[in-house]
Amino acid sequence: MLVLGIETSCDETAVALVDSAADGGQRRIRANLVLSQLAEHAPYGGVVPEIAARSHLAALPDLVRQALATAGVTWEEIDGIAATAGPGLIGGVFVGVVLAKALAAARGLPFIGVNHLEGHALTVRLTDGLPYPYLLLLVSGGHCQLVAVEGLGRYRPYGATLDDAAGEAFDKTAKLLGLGYPGGPAVEQAARDGDPARFALPRPMLGRPELDFSFAGLKTAVRQAAERLPREDRQARADLAASFQAAVAAVLADRAGRALVRFRAETGQAGPLVVAGGVAANATLRAALAATAARAGTRLVAPPPALCTDNAAMIAWAGLERLAAGQRDPLDLPARPRWPLAEMTLEQAA
Repeated sequence: MLVLGIETSCDETAVALVDSAADGGQRRIRANLVLSQLAEHAPYGGVVPEIAARSHLAALPDLVRQALATAGVTWEEIDGIAATAGPGLIGGVFVGVVLAKALAAARGLPFIGVNHLEGHALTVRLTDGLPYPYLLLLVSGGHCQLVAVEGLGRYRPYGATLDDAAGEAFDKTAKLLGLGYPGGPAVEQAARDGDPARFALPRPMLGRPELDFSFAGLKTAVRQAAERLPREDRQARADLAASFQAAVAAVLADRAGRALVRFRAETGQAGPLVVAGGVAANATLRAALAATAARAGTRLVAPPPALCTDNAAMIAWAGLERLAAGQRDPLDLPARPRWPLAEMTLEQAA
């Protein structure tokens, strides 16, 4: 089974082709093209939705052609077309969904509207062949949540952010410290030369029995500390970046550790712990989560960094899983700016 995937939920225009044997084995990424819009959005310090949508519209048709050429396949070999139908910036989502529907209609192929979050949640099944169930920590610019992944379309939320997502906090910290955009890689780079113990930053929700997150207070503390620093003191800014990164890693590791206890109690299994989303590419976070998983008697499973950030391979794979389960979406399926994982159902894959 060979599926073409389209991802346009934010500021990456992405197209991929993924296939799998009938039994789910021999999974292959035949093409995985990602066109960044960093240059367009960098002057604004963040993603401008209208610019993102126009860039998707301009780049997507040619990127589809390039993906087919890269994979060396023809339209006759493709079994279905999947596109992110939400959540995300609605203009960009709409561009990808409309093109996917048009291609599906023109070629007589099934269309599958994929939940972007489900794409992240299932990436480890593409990269590692991981069986259900597992505990997922999803950390990105717009999302921060813990979810028990029990099967296709079966996602039980454990906790979510009460305010800001971890990735948003990274972007804000980078902006406050003058580190550039995108914020996550910029903070990680600066933190390599910093002392993570120099600034006593808060660790919101640390030790709390509930499994939610909060990063607004940490962002405020970073802003207050940054305002007191001389602009030219590069070492101090590196130290603040390292202190911030350490605080986020500590909070995420604590929340994940407590979630593993609940997961074991409910499923009888220790794990594994899966981390996905753009922030999952951060090496300090991965190390903290790996240590947490080891203490809980399980292991951390994380996709390669290139498949943590937004990409179309994860959308193609999620579409492939649902296509294999019998899903065919109607061509009037709407694009959705919001689409919680908890709203996914088994019936959608029936």
